Amino acid sequence: MAALHNDIFLRALLKQPVDYTPVWLMRQAGRYLPEYRATRAKAGSFLALCQNPELATEVTLQPLERFALDAAILFSDILTVPDAMGLGLHFVEGEGPKFTHPLQHEQDVARLEVPDMSRLRYVFDAVSSIRQALQGCVPLIGFSGSPFTLACYMVEGGSSRDFRLLKTILYQRPQLLHRILNINAQTVTAYLNEQIASGAQAVQIFDTWGGILSDAAFQEFDLLYLQQVVSGLQREADGRRVPVIVFTKGGGQWLEQLAALDVDALGVDWTVNLHQARHQVGQRVALQGNLDPLALFGQPENIECEIKRLLAAYGAGSGHVFNLGHGINQFTDAEMVKFAVEAVHRLSVGYHQN
Repeated sequence: MAALHNDIFLRALLKQPVDYTPVWLMRQAGRYLPEYRATRAKAGSFLALCQNPELATEVTLQPLERFALDAAILFSDILTVPDAMGLGLHFVEGEGPKFTHPLQHEQDVARLEVPDMSRLRYVFDAVSSIRQALQGCVPLIGFSGSPFTLACYMVEGGSSRDFRLLKTILYQRPQLLHRILNINAQTVTAYLNEQIASGAQAVQIFDTWGGILSDAAFQEFDLLYLQQVVSGLQREADGRRVPVIVFTKGGGQWLEQLAALDVDALGVDWTVNLHQARHQVGQRVALQGNLDPLALFGQPENIECEIKRLLAAYGAGSGHVFNLGHGINQFTDAEMVKFAVEAVHRLSVGYHQN
């Protein structure tokens, strides 16, 4: 593997000195880019694109060719994991992901087991391919869904407005949900470790649906299993630390508990006050975020104003990775993304001068 030329993202996650605030964007390779849409059409479907290491490499690199981003993120999907467990992932146009065999009966849960990681070989091959193609220009981020977020899709059979089926199991048969979550945690740990072994230089756990839980349920059904995953991760590769980021959307009220997980950074959504968040977590973790994705629909002067506000809210010193508070919207103007990335770099320099 080529030596890393730009490691500012990794240094910021470890709260080491940096010259400016690094930036990458969740879902930075996606439908807002015409070149992505062309490659997806060539693949034939979203799932076929995820399962083709060569095309996954191509789309991972596309935003880096347009924007001065400080990290690449593996192009894949969190639901490849339950698909490998035999749930039968497919995508319905206009409806999103669906599972042919959701976990809606006790016997479904009884049959669930940690899959052989060879069923996800295409993901690990993509990690290796992307890492080589990057030639050390920026670090590569691997990722997975959290055990709880994966369980939401696995029980509901797809997306949901109210997660009624998941919460019914949670309150009626909590031990069934604990079995799902324990298997998910073992799987996610193995999955992320394989990504690290294949070349991922940082990993992010997307806890997208943690925020739907009550406080008590979050402690029992989400935080506990995040801890299980984090404690089992390989934390060094290529002679340097592999930072771990946890992003619980809607989880601003649990920042102190999340910071105690022995992670390196926490992602925060746009509802969180970045100044208060930094005060809450102190020196324990870096923070990643947290521009509202729809702020990119504003005029350049409005976008710059929001960026200035967030940089000022975090304040001076390292430990901040600029990002969106969730994935980029498919209708975003790529020119506004370019403007925002350059603005973060330009405006953040003053916060890192000795």
